[in-house]
Amino acid sequence: MTAISLASTPTPAGVQVAALLAQAEEARLRGDYRAGSDLARQAAALARSSGDGAGRAEALRSMANQLIRLGEQEAAVTVCQEAVAVLEELHDEAGLCGILTVQAMPLNELGLHEEALGVLARGREIAQRLGDRDLLYWVHNRTGVVHGSMGDRRQSTEYLARALTMAEGMDAEARFCILNNLGDNAVYQVPELRAAGDHAGAQATLDNALAHVDEALRLARAAQHPFRESICLDNYGMLRALDGDFEDADRMIDDSRAIAVIHGYRSLESAALQHQAHVRLMRGECFAAIEGLLEALERALEAGETPMVMEIHRELSEAYEQIGNFASALMHYRAFHTLERAAHNDVAATRARMAVHQFELDNARLEAELARVRSAELEASTLSWQRQATEDSLTGLPNRRHAELRLPEMAATGGPMCVAIADVDLFKNVNDRFGHFLGDEVLRQIAAILRDNVRDNDLVARLGGEEFLIGLDGLDPHDALGRCEVLRAQVAAYPWEALQPGLAVTISFGLAAVPAVDDLPGAMIVADRRLYEAKRAGRNRVVGD
Repeated sequence: MTAISLASTPTPAGVQVAALLAQAEEARLRGDYRAGSDLARQAAALARSSGDGAGRAEALRSMANQLIRLGEQEAAVTVCQEAVAVLEELHDEAGLCGILTVQAMPLNELGLHEEALGVLARGREIAQRLGDRDLLYWVHNRTGVVHGSMGDRRQSTEYLARALTMAEGMDAEARFCILNNLGDNAVYQVPELRAAGDHAGAQATLDNALAHVDEALRLARAAQHPFRESICLDNYGMLRALDGDFEDADRMIDDSRAIAVIHGYRSLESAALQHQAHVRLMRGECFAAIEGLLEALERALEAGETPMVMEIHRELSEAYEQIGNFASALMHYRAFHTLERAAHNDVAATRARMAVHQFELDNARLEAELARVRSAELEASTLSWQRQATEDSLTGLPNRRHAELRLPEMAATGGPMCVAIADVDLFKNVNDRFGHFLGDEVLRQIAAILRDNVRDNDLVARLGGEEFLIGLDGLDPHDALGRCEVLRAQVAAYPWEALQPGLAVTISFGLAAVPAVDDLPGAMIVADRRLYEAKRAGRNRVVGD
C-alpha cells in the first residue's frame, strides 16, 4: 500500500513524529498492536499540534490498522474518517485511496457491508485514475473479503483472484494477505461446492487453497509475525480437516490457539476453539465438540465477539440436536436468533453513530474552512472573490460556506423554521452508466427545480456531491413536510428521458424542525439521520416529524 510521504525538511516536531511512526511500525510488524496504536496516537496528536498534515494522516492510518487487529472496529472507522478529511485537504489521492481500503475493513467487521463497498468503489476509481497497480491490488483484495463476509463466495473468489494476479513483486505482507484470504474463503466455499454436487470444483478449490496457505505460513514465519502465523494456522487446519486429515488439522488449530494465548489475541483464541470443535463435529465426536464449543462460547463472550457468539450458538444447537438433547438445542437456537435480531439493531445504531461523527467532522472542517474564508474576506476587496467563496460553481446555488452563515440568521428571527437535507438517489449509478458530464447536468437541473419551487426567503444550498440543504423559513413541520413532498415530486416528474434515454432520477429528504438558533446543530443531525431512514425505507421519499 502506498505510504504517505513526510516532509522533506522536517521540523523538530516532524522528526519526533517520524520517530514515533517508526516505533509504531516496528510494534505492528512484531504483532504488538496495543503498543503500536498508542505510539501512533501520540504521533497523530503531535503532528496535529504542529500543523503536519502528512504526518498526521500517516499516524492515523497506522493507528487504524492496529485498532482493527485489536478488535476496536468502531474506533478504527472514526480514525479513518479523520484521516480521509486530512488527506482530502492535502489533495493526496494516493494516500486517500490507501486509507479507504483500510476503512473498509472495520466497516465490514461492523456489518456495514454497503458502506464498506462504497468506500472501496471510491478507492477503485482513484486507483484506476492514477494507474496505480499496488493500490488496485488492495482494493480488489478488500472487496473480495467484503463479498465473502456477505456470503457471496463466488464474487469473493473473483476479486481475490484478480488481486492474486497483481501480487507478484509486492512485499511479503501484501502477498501473505491475499494468500491467507484465499485460504479463508475456501474454508467456506469448498463445503458449498460439495453441497451443490460440484465435487471436482470443490477439490480443485481445496488443492489451490492448501497451496496458498502453505506459502502464506512460510511468509508469516519468515517475518516472525505471530498474529499472521496464528490466523494462517487456523485456516490451514480447517482446510486440512476438509481434506480429511483430522490429525494434522487438530495439531495446526491447537498451535494457532497457543500462539493467540501467548500474545493475547483473544478473538483468534476464540476462533481456534470454535474451529477445534467444528473439526470434532466433522469427525462425528458430538460430545467432545459440544464441550469445545461451550469453552469457545465463554471466550467469545469475554472478548465481546458477538458474530462469533452467534455462530457458536448456532453450532451448539445443531450439535445438541444430533445427540437428541432437544431442550438444549432449542435454547441455543433461541439465543442465536435473539442475538441475530440484536445484531441488526446494533448495525443500525452503529450506522447512526458513524453518521453523527461524520457530520461533526464535516462541521469541524466547515468551521475551520469558514474561519479561513472570513480571514481571506477581510483581505479581499473584489466582489467576484466573495462570490467564489459563497457560490457553488456547478449549480449556481449558495454553497455550504454560505449556508453556515445564513442558517443561524434565519433561526435567529424567532419564528418557526425547518431544515431538510436532500440526497439524489443512487447518483453514482447515473455517473457510472451515463458519465460524469451528464451527472453534472442532472445536478444543475435538480438545483433549478429546488430553487424554483421554494420561496424567496427560503434557502437552497449545495452541500457537496449530490447532497443539498433546504432551509424553510416560517414553516412549521407539517407545512415543511408538504413543501418537501412537492420538491420530491417535482424531481421525480421531471422529463429526464429528454436528457438521456433510460435516465430516471429521484431524491430523498430528511427533515427536522429548528426550535431556536442554539438547536440548529442538533436539528442538522436529526435531518441527516432521517435522510438515512428515507434511504433505508426505499428512497424517493421524505422522512420528517
